Amino acid sequence: MKEEGRPKGSGAGDGAETDESKREFLKVGMSLSALLALGGIAAVSKSISSPAATTLGQPRTFPRIKVANLSDLVVNVPVVFNYPLDNEPNMLVKLGQKASGGVGPDGDIVGFSLLCQHLGCVYSFVPPGSSPACKHSYSPSGPVGFCCCHGSVYDLLNDAKVLDGPSPRPQPHVILDVNASGDVFAISMGAPSVFGHSPGSNDVTSDLQGGTPVV
Repeated sequence: MKEEGRPKGSGAGDGAETDESKREFLKVGMSLSALLALGGIAAVSKSISSPAATTLGQPRTFPRIKVANLSDLVVNVPVVFNYPLDNEPNMLVKLGQKASGGVGPDGDIVGFSLLCQHLGCVYSFVPPGSSPACKHSYSPSGPVGFCCCHGSVYDLLNDAKVLDGPSPRPQPHVILDVNASGDVFAISMGAPSVFGHSPGSNDVTSDLQGGTPVV
């Protein structure tokens, strides 16, 4: 006999098919979730192990910056500039006589950190025959750096070695380069490290840390 009034698809077979469809949907959903989770873990792992992520904001090499042109330099008149970080002063000076580590046609242009290696005071350039503002009785025979905080004296003709005072080490060289146009560039630092960065260390890469790099 023909059944009437029964809704289409409401039999027991239809219920089984519906349950099976739900199970398949759940399986697919769980598989996709697992793949997404694995993908997320891989992405996080990659970001942690990436050299770029671990060195973010830390320069790998010293910056190269123009300090002056040979035509601008006057003997015994220093040019003050910040390097390698933007809060660390240095001086570039043409000494008028050949100096250790000097550049330029006469080998007389040198650069040094201006932060005294004793306690970090900013020292002054004193040309030969002159005197520092804090000690008029002192008149050097050659160009020196003189720190008025505690009297450290640096020989600028001879790698800024200590001539007098409590400084435990010489001043760091600013390594200079001169191009064909006469532009003088600071390109790196020489040992020891700048005051405030691993005191006394010859690992000058520490000079790149601790502030905003010059770019």
